[in-house]
Order: sequence, then C-alpha cells, then structure tokens
Amino acid sequence: MLIPSPILLEIEFLLRCDGALAVFAALLGDVSAGFYTVVDLLPSDYERVRELCLRYADADVGFVDAAVLAVVERLDEPKLATLDRRHFALMCSRHVGSLTLLSELA
Repeated sequence: MLIPSPILLEIEFLLRCDGALAVFAALLGDVSAGFYTVVDLLPSDYERVRELCLRYADADVGFVDAAVLAVVERLDEPKLATLDRRHFALMCSRHVGSLTLLSELA
C-alpha cells in the first residue's frame, strides 16, 4: 500500500489530538519495516495540487486531499483508500473520472 507523504502529517495531527501518538509511532514502524511505501510529491504534482485547490475551493478541498489525488493520478491508480468520501467523491481525476473508493470495493 502506498501512502502519499502529506497524509503522514494529517494522520499525526489527528492521532495527536486523540492522544494516540503510540498508534502513529506504530505506523511509522510499519513504514520503516516496508509494510507501506511513502510516496513523495514531485515538482509536477504541485501544479496539479494548485489546480485542484483552485477548482474545488468552494468545497474546501485543501492541500492534503489535492496532493493525494495528484499522486493517484500520476501513478495511474484507479482505487483510493480514504475516510474522506465527501471530497474524493466530488473530485474528478484526469485518468479515470471518478475513483473507486475503498469502501466501494467488495
């Protein structure tokens, strides 16, 4: 499973607010053990992030969600695991139109 790097900051923030930093530490352990691969943004991804943030500004799509979609598009991945169905059901990707969200998989 691939994790776009901006997601790590969001996960850390959410877990810190819940007082669950041990869970975040366990995730980092899994990353270092190779269970997950962290995908960094490329310079070309930032232009796509900018486009998405502007296009979906009224829907409050921020940097992290736009960065995830930019990485998914670059990797030509049609599926996305997310808890944020609201934003990802709204955004259209360049490569498949609408993504298959993990909760849609059987």
